[in-house]
Amino acid sequence: MVATSARIKVHELRNKSKADLLSQLKELKSELALLRVAKVTGGAPNKLSKIKVVRLSIAQVLTVISQKQKAALRDVYKNKKLLPLDLRPKKTRAIRRRLTKHQVCILLLFV
Repeated sequence: MVATSARIKVHELRNKSKADLLSQLKELKSELALLRVAKVTGGAPNKLSKIKVVRLSIAQVLTVISQKQKAALRDVYKNKKLLPLDLRPKKTRAIRRRLTKHQVCILLLFV
């Protein structure tokens, strides 16, 4: 088990492979479970304050995993005609529905 008294640095997480990130996530979750047990049994105050750091670390690892996954999907769909909805720009409904610049040019040619 990892002693996670210091916060994890995200730039270090970005250099790790997915397998390393998943193993680190598993360790952090097991450590969080132990800290919660210590909280219920009346553990030391330093363990109770460590819960926040471990939860933050778990969130950071999950964020890096999802960002890497989304970046990989962007590479796959880079030169495709259609993108999945979650990879398209969100913008507003009105902006998404209006004509593209190319369509406007074509429309102006025929007016």
